[in-house]
Amino acid sequence: MSKVKYYYDKESLSYRKIERKKRTTFKYAAIFILAAAFFAFIFVFIASQYVESPKERALKRELANMKLQFELLNKKMEHAEAVLENIADRDNNIYRVYFEANPIPDEQRRAGFGGINRYKDFEGFDNSKLIVESNKRLDILQKQIVVQSKSLDEIAILAEEKEKLLTAIPAIQPVSNENLTRMASGYGMRSDPFTKVRKMHWGMDFTAPRGTPVYASGDGVVERADSNSSGYGKHIRINHGYGYTSLYAHLYKYNVRKHQKVKRGDLIGFVGSTGRSEAPHLHYEIFKDGDRINPINFYYGSLTAEEFNKLLEHASLENQSLD
Repeated sequence: MSKVKYYYDKESLSYRKIERKKRTTFKYAAIFILAAAFFAFIFVFIASQYVESPKERALKRELANMKLQFELLNKKMEHAEAVLENIADRDNNIYRVYFEANPIPDEQRRAGFGGINRYKDFEGFDNSKLIVESNKRLDILQKQIVVQSKSLDEIAILAEEKEKLLTAIPAIQPVSNENLTRMASGYGMRSDPFTKVRKMHWGMDFTAPRGTPVYASGDGVVERADSNSSGYGKHIRINHGYGYTSLYAHLYKYNVRKHQKVKRGDLIGFVGSTGRSEAPHLHYEIFKDGDRINPINFYYGSLTAEEFNKLLEHASLENQSLD
């Protein structure tokens, strides 16, 4: 119950009750409401600055987690970049060198993306820089992986071709040492056994008994197995591909036919003395792109270093050939 207030009336010399007008009451009520609203606003403002709501706390935790995930992503990308850089280094300086392929330039491996702004949708946020940089690194990393993947595909093809080349190139002695009597004559100027005139001897002569096995010196296809070439008698020519051809002359008989595929070490014929030959032996030649070359350089697959040096010594003697 509100208190009743009085005032002293000098004219009537008595106390009179103070009557509050409605306007005054409304005025005080309005002032009270405005003051309450003002203080409520101040309180809410201060609370909003220093006191977090549950929703704000949840959003802050989510943002902190997002930043942590981006940091972890960047660390993973740093590791991936280091691994990829190591692979690229080996690719350029080992694999591509071995297979005689041109290295991939760094500007091609590390090239960015030109043209339109690919990251426009990530701009305008508090953490735009972090998001844009992470996406740029990820895009460049993906591009580097694509470039490296294509390079390794190319290396795999080159390796397969290299393997074929290594098995195709003549690389063994066509007559085994256990059946070999001697290496009679090498590549170079030699004395002709019939005319005694010095002339070019285009192959190597391996003396061995008639019927001694003769082996293919590399993978290939039999191009000829006949006696229709002057002086060679019964002979075999094997096309090894890559420009290489090997010839085996003065044979006693064949063990292969024309167009037959052979592997290195396959038995293809037997030593004889057919054609222009003074004694049973194998005359062996190698052609590269149609030109005769010295067979002495093509025995790395069957001889030890000591055996090769001994063969090289005999092949260097300017003696008489057997054909």
